[in-house]
Amino acid sequence: MNKEKKRFLRCKDFTVSQQEFDLLYNEEFDMLETFPQPLASELPMYYESENYISHTDASRNLVEKIYQVVKKFTLKRKLRLINSFHTEEKELLDIGCGTGDFMLICKKNGWNVTGVEPGEKASLIAKDKLNQNSIFTEIINLPEKQFDVITLWHVLEHIPNTQFYIQRLKEKLKPNGILIIAVPNFKSYDANYYGAFWAAFDVPRHLWHFSKTAIQKLFSIQKMKIEKILPMWFDSFYVSILSEKYKKGSTNFVKAFCIGLLSNLKAITSKEASSLIYVIKNL
Repeated sequence: MNKEKKRFLRCKDFTVSQQEFDLLYNEEFDMLETFPQPLASELPMYYESENYISHTDASRNLVEKIYQVVKKFTLKRKLRLINSFHTEEKELLDIGCGTGDFMLICKKNGWNVTGVEPGEKASLIAKDKLNQNSIFTEIINLPEKQFDVITLWHVLEHIPNTQFYIQRLKEKLKPNGILIIAVPNFKSYDANYYGAFWAAFDVPRHLWHFSKTAIQKLFSIQKMKIEKILPMWFDSFYVSILSEKYKKGSTNFVKAFCIGLLSNLKAITSKEASSLIYVIKNL
């Protein structure tokens, strides 16, 4: 990754700091990198906002209510996906478990669940829903065991040292175990339409912005293979709602719905949905 990188776009942190950051294009991996990236000691301050919706169970306004309704639907879809692997021991690790809702539905359906959540507020909510001893702050604090399935729902883009972390994931995964990665796709129609206002760029919390090529290359280094790529259809609508607000200063639900729908329709043929789920096998 040492080749010179060109500026792709300049984006603003609309959620917390209002600071601007560059997105640099990494030609070798076909991905974007946020620049400058905050120091590890600085990153927590960029998550200190009541508007950071994945770290709360709140339903204070219409956007949050929509998010919570969609979350319930997508939780069932995620459960169906991991149940389709027919693993014997059903050991699940959910990294970036947030407030613990995915772990909870999995536990109720026979999975032995473990979670990693560095966010203090979110982890406290998760611990209230689950066993206190099943939530850890970092992957290095996990017990010495391997898992049948490891999930990272919109987490990988937040991880500072991606290659090192992927190596740790492989170590925690059983032979032939399944890794599920969900990340935004900067090659989607809604990303192209909104440009610097696309909410899923979410700088500087999102340090990396992946394409299908990037995911394939990053995981092949650790001898892991993409088995399947699935679209996350609801993401285009939610991201478009936020993007409209960033672009115009107010939320236009009708316009956001139209852009989200158009993005999904185009993705049927392009296979470039707003967010993608990668099912990756440990070889």
